[in-house]
Amino acid sequence: MGPNIDASIALVAIAPFVAAALAPLLHRFTKPLSGWILALVPGAIFVFLLSLIEPVLATGSISARIGWVPAYGLDLSFFVDGLSLTFALTISGIGALIIIYSGAYLQGHQHLGRFLAFLMAFMGAMLGLVLADNMLGLFVFWELTAVTSFLLIGFDAVRAAARRGAIQALVITNIGGMALLAGVILVQQLTGTWELSELRGLEGGLQGHSLYGLVLAFFLIAAFTKSAQFPLHFWLPNAMEAPTPVSAFLHSATMVQAGVYLLARTTPWLGHTTAWTTILVCFGGVTLLWGALGSLKQTDLKQMLAQSTIASLGLLVLLIGLGTETAIAGMVIYFVAHALYKAGLFMVVGAIDHEAGTRDITALGGLSGKMPITFVAAMLAGLSMFGLPPTIAFFAKEEMYLYLLSPQWQDLAVLAVLISGNALLAAVGALVAIKPFLGPAMPTPKSAHEAPLGLLAGPVILGVTGIAFALLLDWFGHTVLEPAATAILHEPVKSHLTWNIDLTKPVVWLSVATWVLAVLAYRNAATIRTLLRRFDAALGWTADTVFDIVMFGLIRFAGAVTRLLHHGRLELYLVTVFAMLALALMVPLFGLGAVNALLPTAELGSWGTKLSWPNLSPYEWGVVGLALLGLGAIVAAPNRLYSILALGVQGTAVALIFLLFGAPDLAFTQLMVEILSVVILALVMTRLNLDERDHRPFEDLARDGTLAVVCGVGVSLLLMVVLSGTLDTRLSDFFIATSVPIAHGANIVNVILVDYRGFDTLGEISVLMAAGISIMVLLRSRKKPVPVAAPLPPNPVVPKIKPKSTRAKAAATPRATTTAKATTKPKAAAAKPASTRTRATKTGAAKTAAATTPAAPAKAPAAPTKTPTTRRKRAES
Repeated sequence: MGPNIDASIALVAIAPFVAAALAPLLHRFTKPLSGWILALVPGAIFVFLLSLIEPVLATGSISARIGWVPAYGLDLSFFVDGLSLTFALTISGIGALIIIYSGAYLQGHQHLGRFLAFLMAFMGAMLGLVLADNMLGLFVFWELTAVTSFLLIGFDAVRAAARRGAIQALVITNIGGMALLAGVILVQQLTGTWELSELRGLEGGLQGHSLYGLVLAFFLIAAFTKSAQFPLHFWLPNAMEAPTPVSAFLHSATMVQAGVYLLARTTPWLGHTTAWTTILVCFGGVTLLWGALGSLKQTDLKQMLAQSTIASLGLLVLLIGLGTETAIAGMVIYFVAHALYKAGLFMVVGAIDHEAGTRDITALGGLSGKMPITFVAAMLAGLSMFGLPPTIAFFAKEEMYLYLLSPQWQDLAVLAVLISGNALLAAVGALVAIKPFLGPAMPTPKSAHEAPLGLLAGPVILGVTGIAFALLLDWFGHTVLEPAATAILHEPVKSHLTWNIDLTKPVVWLSVATWVLAVLAYRNAATIRTLLRRFDAALGWTADTVFDIVMFGLIRFAGAVTRLLHHGRLELYLVTVFAMLALALMVPLFGLGAVNALLPTAELGSWGTKLSWPNLSPYEWGVVGLALLGLGAIVAAPNRLYSILALGVQGTAVALIFLLFGAPDLAFTQLMVEILSVVILALVMTRLNLDERDHRPFEDLARDGTLAVVCGVGVSLLLMVVLSGTLDTRLSDFFIATSVPIAHGANIVNVILVDYRGFDTLGEISVLMAAGISIMVLLRSRKKPVPVAAPLPPNPVVPKIKPKSTRAKAAATPRATTTAKATTKPKAAAAKPASTRTRATKTGAAKTAAATTPAAPAKAPAAPTKTPTTRRKRAES
């Protein structure tokens, strides 16, 4: 294809992110119409993808490529074939309707613009995932779906349930993301390519490789976590805490379908083995039955649809595991049918909740007269979920049953699982589509009425589309089924879909049996629900509770590790660092034999001559002496301040050595560092409440001295080993050759620091800035002195205890005196000079102490100002 097509395909993956960035601003100016306007982006993508159908049918695939990391041969490449085109059309088509639905569902919400931005980014991540050819690009988009779904599920962040559901989805799917990354890297190492299109044509695939089991495990973990396969299914029902538009999009065409796409894409080079078939069929079958039964256990319409999605995903995985032509054809048809009816039913449930105020199926009934168009949309989607003609889902059952008509017990067992699962899902579809609308009318929290156009457009269009595909059966088989199935199996597949229903074939009667079982399950839904809830109560635990236990244990373990490693003792931190440094130095030197390079050889001769002192001038000997003097001063320093000054002397000597041997820039840097270190350390030490000397026990001195000697010897031996080898000048030659023409700098050291190591230097500057700010805060956080309270008056002398009668008589006398004096106190206080009153007010703590001092024993006071009552009054004034 031409460059215009390549650019357009790349734009498909980028356009939703651009729209996401503009969505809040657009919503601010076009609040009522923001959903309709933003829907133009996925609508345009859908129309463009429709134009690619003919080229894909003619050539089989279209590729596009954008330069990403050319130095490592990495391109952000895109690949459009029948499989990716089917998924991309579903994502963009349903996405356009979801955007319109969101604008109406959340109309008036203060954060609608942000919600639409998240939704557009979610759509872009999923489009990029299904169109990506480079596996690293696929992984990036894979993780973007997890991040954007986290934002959407936790959109109503004020609710704890929404936050928990978002965290749970992020944790589970990110486990799969890490597995996918490991699998992608391993596949690249085994095959030498990052491109999925090249792996598809790999001769023999990876099925015969010795590491096939490990690769398979990585990709299955990724797919199972994303597509909610048992026992990793529990996060999906909790994702229903998201607004209904998110549920409709996530369950139909995005997120959960990523795992299904990954399995379908890797089938040519990982599938068709015993391990592949056994694992996918077993886990898919269990997930199908578990999800179908779980949906009948619920009464919340959204939860019923969520559990049924788990069952549908299990069904898709099972069909991929079978890997036959009819199973893959059934998988493709069912994927399209499921996307149409599941998105439609979720929108219907959202409309019911929006207009009636409840989603409880036991509290709903008789809405068909109040919401007739919604009822029609529900019936269209319900017919498709039930699998009745004339819907495209009818042919999905026909295809998946066709291959399993064999006498082998394995095929019969899988057939029984499929019939049971499809019957239960059909019953759920009938319950959701019929129960809220028919039967006697029931009171609802809101006065139910028909939903607005924005809520109805999506489900009606999707319901009609499910029937239109069945009526245009030849076109659907040729345009959708054949290219997608061919891409999955990597061999030509021909559609044999037809409306010629032969009643003599057992496949038709298997469909009839499915419908009969579905009717029985529908009529006995209340009984089945009761039995399933009793089973849950008897079981006592679920996968959800296990997740909570594991997360709680993980948090407790993290706390224990944090308390063990981050104990806050700087001394032990330094001991650990230098102990690890000693191991890093000594293990390679002695454990791996690197020190053998220092043994004397015929070429080197004696190390005594090799290590002889050079001819130094007197001033150079003076610098060496200064360094030795600083070293001795550090060891013999009597207190901390002398140690800091001695350390500065030692550093200055090192700076002079740099200066003498031709490195003036390093000498200047070293000198500035030493000056700052001495000044800052001295200032900090004066602000800290430390002893003058560090009194340490002998065992600490022995430990630290041993570490210092070992590290010093290790560094010295390492330098000697390096000097004994051949100097490799390739890096320095590169800097010399490119310093001026590329970086335009003649000072190579500056060029290295500013250009070649620019980010490293920026990091160092940031660390120094953070350290400087911390030191400034430390210096300025000096506490103000606390004022000392005035001394309390001496305690009165406690008198001797008198006899009871005398004590009672004495107790009565002062009370009368005090009362009499209290009546005259205001006049006395008013007659006092102002200076006396001011002085009494300023006594601060002394006033409080005086007020709380025990009263003197009952004795007639010598003067009115000395009584306890007078003292209390003065304190209160």
